[in-house]
Amino acid sequence: MRVAFLSLGCKVNYYETERMKEQFGERGHMVVSFEEEADAYIVNTCTVTNIADRKSRKMLHRARRMNENALVVAAGCYVDSARKRGEADGSVDFFIGNGEKDRLAEVLENALREREGQSVQKKSEAAEREERTRAYLKVQDGCNQYCTYCIIPYVRGPLASKPKDQVVAEVEKLAGQGVREVVLTGIHLSSYGVDLTEKKSFLELEGKPLLSLVRAVGEVPGIRRIRLGSLEPRIITHAFAEELSGLEKACPHFHLSLQSGCDDTLKRMNRHYSGREYLEKLEILRKYFLRPSITTDIIVGFPGETEEEFAATCAFAERAGFAKIHVFKYSRRQGTMADAMEGQVPEQVKAERSDRLIQIGRQLERAYGAPFLGQDVQVLLEEIALVQGKECLVGYNERYMRVAIPVRERMQAEGLCNQVVPVRISSQGEDGIWLGEIET
Repeated sequence: MRVAFLSLGCKVNYYETERMKEQFGERGHMVVSFEEEADAYIVNTCTVTNIADRKSRKMLHRARRMNENALVVAAGCYVDSARKRGEADGSVDFFIGNGEKDRLAEVLENALREREGQSVQKKSEAAEREERTRAYLKVQDGCNQYCTYCIIPYVRGPLASKPKDQVVAEVEKLAGQGVREVVLTGIHLSSYGVDLTEKKSFLELEGKPLLSLVRAVGEVPGIRRIRLGSLEPRIITHAFAEELSGLEKACPHFHLSLQSGCDDTLKRMNRHYSGREYLEKLEILRKYFLRPSITTDIIVGFPGETEEEFAATCAFAERAGFAKIHVFKYSRRQGTMADAMEGQVPEQVKAERSDRLIQIGRQLERAYGAPFLGQDVQVLLEEIALVQGKECLVGYNERYMRVAIPVRERMQAEGLCNQVVPVRISSQGEDGIWLGEIET
């Protein structure tokens, strides 16, 4: 069976897509590109916004058009959300929720047997895995924070942490496949370990289970870097930051979702911190890490957001000095508290505010990177790609700055892929890419 996958949404989804691919590979099926003809197309969907819903439906319909005789499968968060709303889609053969992904291969095999009236012909050898340098590893699922705008706690279920020994075993396997950097991800990564103890809140754990996990992963031979996914700001304490800074392979890159720089808006969102408290967390990180890269998410156009509140968010972002801002326009999600709030902001206003904040984000990104001009950074080279019309080796440094190096000799460049090399930053290119030269 030829099976094609497409993953939408968060890093957790990308990790789960890799696990689904492994199911099929281990059972002897061939995993192919989503652009190729296949017997089954699986779209691992997202439902975090209305746009994500539309994109999920669009890609499912596209799969149907690519091969009318193929099995089309919708998997993941959009499925669980659509079920709650009673939605259906005639172009989809199977709907696989998050709790059913681990038996997807079995479901499709049985479906093809019924359709063809015979055993599924398997490929004699498992499909080769694409060579990777960085791998996303889901170590936690579920969320119990219930932000008023978010549907995810309703579709992902209760907190669930992967035992440390299981995580280490997966990392050892990845290292054996050549992976050099592991990104630990979760729906609410800061809650890692809560369900494995008698504690009721991640605050009571003070981040100790996550620190223990990072330490254990760092001991796996072959792993050069460990990067953390999105963190809850309240997990950042002096003790947490000090211990993490002592772990050599932990990257000085922190994604702390802000969502708004206005305290009144944060309260309506049910975020459990103030702007002042958030800034204190940034001060802690900057005390224990040299020039840490602090990235964030911000929602514009949340119900009731006035021009004054939005201006407060813009001023806050500049004061915080983020390395990068991911800007999202608020999207109404049926079943959330925010969906029923008064003061829904018009789409035109959301779009205008989004554009303004994106421009501020670009300015901050340039300002963060400027001190690295003429400096040496360690870059994990991942691929050869076109950058500004020229063939370049492209990768990321430990602070998640994307760096490109001109290719001078193709074979030599290919040999540098999946290597960490010193690069001197020379200038800033387009689209947030920094240009440099390998130091010899």
